Amino acid sequence: MLQIVNYPHPTLVRRSKPLKRVDAELHQFVREMFELMYSKEHRGVGLAANQVDLPYRLFVVNLTSDPADRDQEFVFINPVISLPKGSGEEEEGCLSLPGLFAPVRRPEKIRVNAYNLSGEEVVYDLEGLFSRVVQHETDHLDGILFIDRLAPTALLSAREALDEFRREFASRRQLGEIPSDEEIERRLAELERLRT
Repeated sequence: MLQIVNYPHPTLVRRSKPLKRVDAELHQFVREMFELMYSKEHRGVGLAANQVDLPYRLFVVNLTSDPADRDQEFVFINPVISLPKGSGEEEEGCLSLPGLFAPVRRPEKIRVNAYNLSGEEVVYDLEGLFSRVVQHETDHLDGILFIDRLAPTALLSAREALDEFRREFASRRQLGEIPSDEEIERRLAELERLRT
């Protein structure tokens, strides 16, 4: 069963590798990612593979966060963002930094090229929330968190919460609930060999 990993888990800052193979197991991962994202505990609108400790260049989106809205489910494999236009600042949060919200400046409009689960290339010209979510999730695949894009004053305001995340992570690792960085890296490298 997949679980969402929290900051400062090392998989969150590891650049994801492009997928070369989509198989039944990957379809299962995607279904589990949607279910996790929809859960009462999380209720998110986007989730990247490295947030569930997988090294793949893949994320899922449903802006309604409603499992009944299957036609609003989007899967982006190997996304590439281009044609950024405008600039706007909006509050963002992240399922890997639960409870932390801060203003992030991003382009207002983008184009994204990607593949869907059927292996078809898709191209979307996006704006508004959809544009922001796709940029946020693509950042994840590059090992970038929204806190890396904060202005100095916003980062200062988030410092106490980030320190608490670090303490919680260290405590869980000490209890043996989180493997060492070396063990995590070995596991991710093995997963990459299967599909990248």
